[in-house]
Amino acid sequence: MVTSDPRNPTVPKASDEEMDDTFGAQLRRLRRSTGRTLKEVADAAGLAVSTVSKIETGRMSPTYDVLLKLARGLDIDMTTLLNGPKPEVATARMGRLDVTRASERKHHPTGAYVYEPLGTGLTLKEMDPTFVTVTARSIDDFDELIRHPGEELVFVLSGAVELHAEFYAPIRLEAGDSVYYDAGMGHAYISVSDEDATILNITAGMKGA
Repeated sequence: MVTSDPRNPTVPKASDEEMDDTFGAQLRRLRRSTGRTLKEVADAAGLAVSTVSKIETGRMSPTYDVLLKLARGLDIDMTTLLNGPKPEVATARMGRLDVTRASERKHHPTGAYVYEPLGTGLTLKEMDPTFVTVTARSIDDFDELIRHPGEELVFVLSGAVELHAEFYAPIRLEAGDSVYYDAGMGHAYISVSDEDATILNITAGMKGA
């Protein structure tokens, strides 16, 4: 409901939800739009109800792993989770195109990474591309290795990273190196250069998982 602003009765006052652009508020709106309870989303995502509640109320910042779980729990892609639903053309999707300007990328800190989704103007994508700044310096910065359905390609753009994978010894990757793996295998990246490393991360094959 829209009420008048007491400082100027002629100016409509936006509701709290309209004014709240935090990720928690976005998550709450998405959950409510699906008609699901906190418990239903938490169960589908494999998270505690208290965790989802804390994220929605801004008392906890989700890690990248938790973002992936929330997307699965709501049965949406990462773009929709972070930026909200966009209208999708009902006709054949041949010829779709979306440009992401460097100055327009939205930053989503997730603890060990700063996540900047690409191609956010499109939904129902077959892959989830992201520009990622790796801020973690130790594997101890992760509560556990990240796992999710699908396959993942990582290309190191700058700096150097160390890939910690569940079944392999740590692998150092320099700028220009890339790695492709099954994302269901536990994995995490730390920066081993003086500066934060940057990577291009492309995940695919998560639909229907």
